[in-house]
This record gives sequence, C-alpha cells and structure tokens, in this order.
Amino acid sequence: MSGERSLPATSLGISLWPRSTWPRVRLSPMMVSWFQVGPLALVLTVLVALPAFLFLAVSFFDYDRIGIYPAFLLDNYRELLTTPATYRVYVSSLRLAAIVWAITLFLGFNIAWFLIFHVRTAMVRTVLFLLCAIPFWTSGIIRTIAWIPFLGRNGAFNQILMALGVTHEPLEFLLFSDFAVIITYVHLFTLLMVGPIANSMAKIDPALIEAARDAGAPRWRIMTDVVIPLSKTGIALGSILVFTQVMGDYFVVRQMSGGQSASIVSMLSTEIQAMQYPPAAANAMLLVVFVAVMVAGMMRIVDVRKELVK
Repeated sequence: MSGERSLPATSLGISLWPRSTWPRVRLSPMMVSWFQVGPLALVLTVLVALPAFLFLAVSFFDYDRIGIYPAFLLDNYRELLTTPATYRVYVSSLRLAAIVWAITLFLGFNIAWFLIFHVRTAMVRTVLFLLCAIPFWTSGIIRTIAWIPFLGRNGAFNQILMALGVTHEPLEFLLFSDFAVIITYVHLFTLLMVGPIANSMAKIDPALIEAARDAGAPRWRIMTDVVIPLSKTGIALGSILVFTQVMGDYFVVRQMSGGQSASIVSMLSTEIQAMQYPPAAANAMLLVVFVAVMVAGMMRIVDVRKELVK
C-alpha cells in the first residue's frame, strides 16, 4: 500500500550484494586443524593442565601452622619418600587394585563371552547388557552403603548362612575388612571391564572360531590363541579403567573397611584436613606419576591407539 513505509532490505537481513560476490577466505589445513583442536585444547588446559601445574608448584612450598609460603624445597617429597607408612599404603592400595583387577577381568571376560558368542539375538544381547547396567542408574555412594546391612553381623547374608546351617554364628570378616572393600569394588567396576571387552569381542569374526574348532583345537586353545589375542584392546582398556578407579578411590575404603585399611587418597585427605597442603600436593603428584607409569606400562603391552585404528 502507498501509505505504508517500506523497510530497507538491509534491515530485513537481506544482503544487497549477490552471494557469489562475497569474499571467500581459504584456510590452510593447519589452520583448520587448529580450529578443530582448539576448543578441546582450551578445556584440557583450563581444567587439567593448570590445576596440575598448581599442585606441582604448591608441592615445593614451605608451610607451618599459620600458612604456606612460596619456596622451592624438596622436603615434602623427601619426607614422603622416606616414610615407611607411604610404602605400606602404596603396597596396600596396589594389592587391592591387583585383586580387584583379577576378579573383574575374570567376570568381565566371561560375561562378555556369553553376551557376544552365546546370545544370538542382538535385542536380547542389548537387554541383558542393560540389565547389567541397571545398578549404575543409582549413585555409587548408595550402592556402596547398601552392602553394609547385607554384610553386617546381623545382616541378610549372615542370616541366610545360619538359616541354612552353614555356620552357627555370624561371620565377622564380611564387613569392615578388606573382603568388604574387594566385594564392593567388584560390584562397582565389573561393568567397566565388560563394556570394552565385549566391544573387542564383537569385532571377532565367528568364522575364525569355527575354523579353530574344525581344526580340532580344544576350547582353551581357542581362548588363548584366538579370542584373547583379538580381545587384548578391550582387556587393556578395561584394566586401565578399573585400575585407575581403585587407585583413586577414597569413599569405599573408608566406609567398607571401617578405618582398618588405608588408601593413598585417604592419606591425602588426612593431610588436607590437617591443612598440610604442600605435603598433600606432593602426595597427589606422586600418585599421578605412579598411576601414569602403570598405565604407560599397560599401553606398552598393548598399543591401544594402533588397535583402535583397526
């Protein structure tokens, strides 16, 4: 209509220049790579690298009851590495991690074998895997505490054993012991072993196993010569997940051992509560180096990156 004022094309978001005449910016492949990696690098720098550098710097500081003082001293590391308690705690944590790793590997490997090679229907396989994952829908703290009334002196497990006549008195070692800690760890972390191993087994051609059977190979030879070598990537990834979780745990050891077992993180927590921040930072850096060396050893045995490319 003639009485209405028309709006300029630029105010409507319409360019007056044809799109074909817009300047085109060509980026080099290196610049494209930097734009792709940049956001992740920024996040890792802010959330991982800077806190680690802060811990490293504080680990060399001096301290007293009043505060901490910037310095470059090796006393925190010297006291940490020359204290017998440090070695006892590391050996205890490593022993628990080794036991939990062995149990979860055995359970995870057999569960993955059953899901991949004995369950023929993909839908049934998915349903069974989801059933294994149902406990993970709740908090790990709740799942840990749930073991206390079950394993207690008057708990359900002791009541069942006495009702069946297996024992005439409650078993004392079930709760507040290393046994309770291991049982809880296995419950929490077995699925971390099942997932990677099942993913590796799913890539195995069933014809290889059939060929081994036709050649007369017994089951243990099929396992050692075919299945395990082709599943080593999943075994390595599951082992790394379980090992790092156990070595970095604090809550399970504290609750399920009743304070009778010590872990590296519990020792670190005690130093923080006593406001001994430089020794706690040194302890944290030693734990990071220790776990990194163990993981690097696993990575040397199995080149996970090379296997994943395949």
